[in-house]
Amino acid sequence: MSQPSPLPQSKPSISLQARNVSKSFTSGDIRSTVLHDLTLDVRAGELTLISGPSGCGKSTLLAILSGLQRPDGGQVMALDQDLEQLDSRALERFRLLHTGFVFQGFNLFPALNALEQVELPLSYLGLSTGEARRRAIASLEEVGLGPRMGLRPSELSGGEKQRVAIARALAKEPDLLFADEPTSALDAANGQIVIDILHRIARTHGTTVLCVSHDPRLVGHADRVLAMEDGRILSDRVPTPTPTPTPGHEEPSA
Repeated sequence: MSQPSPLPQSKPSISLQARNVSKSFTSGDIRSTVLHDLTLDVRAGELTLISGPSGCGKSTLLAILSGLQRPDGGQVMALDQDLEQLDSRALERFRLLHTGFVFQGFNLFPALNALEQVELPLSYLGLSTGEARRRAIASLEEVGLGPRMGLRPSELSGGEKQRVAIARALAKEPDLLFADEPTSALDAANGQIVIDILHRIARTHGTTVLCVSHDPRLVGHADRVLAMEDGRILSDRVPTPTPTPTPGHEEPSA
């Protein structure tokens, strides 16, 4: 398999493409098809929401588009790179250099403070200690946690933990940011803050932000909403924007 080819200096208007992507899983004698010949384009600089009920295939689609899983059939292009042409090592390097991830469970280390949480992954990029510290501080300040960066997870609310996770992904300066159910563990106020931050990242950094969720509160905050059911995209629409307050003080997470 080949290594990742040099990427263009400017981000393409279409940063993610899926063509006739299918995926099935086998349990015993039962084979279940999760994605049915799915085709879509995702644009750079937008927050795209894939919505749908649990089990509809949206998290599997996110995993395939991000290179965490391989499809059974079809093609996935990310930043003009055919992911199927990359071997496991090249695919891992592509994810390291060009992607960031935010998950429902935060995935923070209990013993590390917020600044250390964000700094740690940057060591794999070969950054100097000073540059890693600069990026980590800037990212935490961007998500409104500058005054809280010395605190450990046990001292942070649920919404603050998720913002640390976003800062950790943002500090890598990724072209592609993937968020899997980023608000489902949060109350309404914190969920709104998180989705507003993700939207702002897309706007100000030109990042492709792809979020999957069954949370209906997110629909009005996305640039584009793809509704999924039974492994198929049923609709593709631009929602009516929902006004959001400026991120500031948050209420405690549920």
